[in-house]
Amino acid sequence: MTPATDAAVLQDDELLIERIFDAPPDLVFKVWTRPEHLMRWWGPKDFTVTTFDQDFRVGGAYRSCIRDPSGGDHWMAGVYREIVDGEKIVMTFRWEDGAFDVDNVITVTFARLAGGRTLFRFHQSPFATVEARDSHTGGWASLVDKLVAYLTTEDAR
Repeated sequence: MTPATDAAVLQDDELLIERIFDAPPDLVFKVWTRPEHLMRWWGPKDFTVTTFDQDFRVGGAYRSCIRDPSGGDHWMAGVYREIVDGEKIVMTFRWEDGAFDVDNVITVTFARLAGGRTLFRFHQSPFATVEARDSHTGGWASLVDKLVAYLTTEDAR
């Protein structure tokens, strides 16, 4: 897998992460869309997934719990707004405890590159403050690191 491209800031209320994966878009899309895969890599470094329930269709909801290293549970939820098979997922995102007091929209795209690789783009907005945006940067970047590692396993295939 190709090393990370640092998270980029487009505006004060936006976060963008781009990576090139040595995996085809269909595979990367698949591991974003099935709980049996999401349970293995979702969440920041050192967090584990305890729950990932989803109704993967436009208008369907998802709900997940990630556990931090000290044992604290963090619940998130959202609704799928747009799905283009193998290419794009648009979903809302919010912390159930009301942290950051805003619902975000996450857009994830999977573009085919030469050699069976994928240009992966993760975009999240809006954030109410720069601090809220910055607090998500490391978590999402390390989640993508976990995704990179998972894509190399037999379980992902």
